[in-house]
Amino acid sequence: MVFFDKEGNTLDVWFEKPRKVISEETGEEIILKKDPKTKKVIGFEKLNFVSGKAKIEDLPVEVVVS
Repeated sequence: MVFFDKEGNTLDVWFEKPRKVISEETGEEIILKKDPKTKKVIGFEKLNFVSGKAKIEDLPVEVVVS
């Protein structure tokens, strides 16, 4: 699943069903979402996804805008 938060300008990508996770910052405006029990990465969040003069319509992926 892929979600774009227009107001927060973040892109959330889930490899599994969204659920409670442990978040780990990578230092590159990416937050890994890990399963609390297995520590397996089940998704990530990209901060400041759209930059400059880019428009949502120009995004290279199809997303759900919330």
